[in-house]
Amino acid sequence: MTKFIFVTGGVVSGLGKGITSASLGMLMKARGFRTTNIKIDPYLNYDAGTMNPYQHGEVFVLDDGGEVDLDLGNYERFLDTSLSFDHNITTGKVYSAVIEKERRGDYLGATVQVIPHITNEIKERIREIARDHDVVVVEIGGTVGDIESMPFLEAARQMQLEEGRENVAFVHVTYVPKLKVVGEQKTKPTQHSVKELRSLGIQPDAIVARSEDPLEESARRKISLFTNVPPEAVISAYDVEDTYEVPLMLEREGLARYITKRLGLPEREPELDAWREMVERYKSLEDTVEIAVVGKYVKLADSYLSIKEALKHSSVANGVKVRIRWIEAEDLEKSGTKLLEGVDGIIVPGGFGARGTEGKMLAARYARENDIPFLGICFGFQLTVVEFARNVLGLKGAHSTEIDPQTPHPVVDLMPEQRGLDKLGGTMRLGAYPVKVKPGTLARGIYGKELIYERHRHRWEVNPEYIEKFEKAGLVFSGIAGDDERRMEILELPDKRYFIATQFHPEFKSRPMNPAPVFRGLVKAAKEKKYGA
Repeated sequence: MTKFIFVTGGVVSGLGKGITSASLGMLMKARGFRTTNIKIDPYLNYDAGTMNPYQHGEVFVLDDGGEVDLDLGNYERFLDTSLSFDHNITTGKVYSAVIEKERRGDYLGATVQVIPHITNEIKERIREIARDHDVVVVEIGGTVGDIESMPFLEAARQMQLEEGRENVAFVHVTYVPKLKVVGEQKTKPTQHSVKELRSLGIQPDAIVARSEDPLEESARRKISLFTNVPPEAVISAYDVEDTYEVPLMLEREGLARYITKRLGLPEREPELDAWREMVERYKSLEDTVEIAVVGKYVKLADSYLSIKEALKHSSVANGVKVRIRWIEAEDLEKSGTKLLEGVDGIIVPGGFGARGTEGKMLAARYARENDIPFLGICFGFQLTVVEFARNVLGLKGAHSTEIDPQTPHPVVDLMPEQRGLDKLGGTMRLGAYPVKVKPGTLARGIYGKELIYERHRHRWEVNPEYIEKFEKAGLVFSGIAGDDERRMEILELPDKRYFIATQFHPEFKSRPMNPAPVFRGLVKAAKEKKYGA
């Protein structure tokens, strides 16, 4: 029988349910169980594709082209796995499917209701993913008490009834504040949150208490008493320096051990040596390099979460800690390149729309003219092309037709199949596609092979009509699409220390033990620039 672990959240949002779920999944996998994670998002959007990163953090892209919640990125990094679009269940997906079935007449004239039709659809989707797995960790987004998450909590309650209590466990993540006035940890918010959960028919098996400092013993006993959870199942999850420490902290606290026992799984020692070594290595790094990320959503670091993590992975691989200098592209337009002075590397990431484009191009030009290690990603790749067209080829007014449809030099343009689309969601070039890497190039040296698969999320492409002009001027397109040779995928400037840009998003496949090659190369070049080769 597959075992299900539902992770819920209480008191406030943003407690780290995603990291807790990813850590729990990783600890079960480290015990040798075939484990996967599911994220339930109670919003009505069908997927995360059209959501503003300021509202919900970055849009994470999967191999199959699914545009999903950033927590799936955490799951992939922690479990070192690749997930599918079906691993992200949204209210939009569930209701769309139920209405479609009703229109087809699948319900034989029944009155379609939240119970049983919506809840059955939810359970069906969870069970479909659960096939061939020993353990499935299901994170229910939102906070207990939100009207949006009610059908999902009800579906989870029904699953415990149907699968048997021995096969379904509930882990509730709550907040334990410490008020300065009284100087003690307060458990009342947790008590009320659990009371709310129990009113829905769910008794948590374990409580993960989030707090700034380790949970005081008196607070642990009080939570245990008032929530009917054994003291050893009240887990202290205090703030740590780095998210990759969380699985180790939860293991010390005994969360996975307790859940393993509760679900009747065989007790095994987890294999965590490599993870522990990676965490210790990162924490012990003393040398630092500073890399600027010039974007349009930098006020919310979660907008570029995968880039931040890829730099962390590359820190460990290169033995140097990366400090990020977040720079708003519009600030660069106002204040000039003095904001970039002293950095050891520059990244211009993806992002849609006109705002900040001139600032991003200013960053690419500064890196090119001052030989600063540079990485452009997606829109950053396209703007690097535009900058080169304007300032090296002398094509005045060159631009992407996304930003300037009337540009005299459309060096970045829509491919024919993207014209005239009336829907934005799910219609881009999305997911993993093959890329052929040319021999004798920087990219080939970085990747070490001819054919790679990387994840995409874009509509516009380098205009094939201008490629010859670019290459005559010294720009090398070192990667082209394996499925369509008109599409340029990687560019580089061979006369620079490290200057590369990719049409794809390499950050989405970066892993703690296996950093994305172009990020590893950027950090290596930044280290050599600062400390010498």
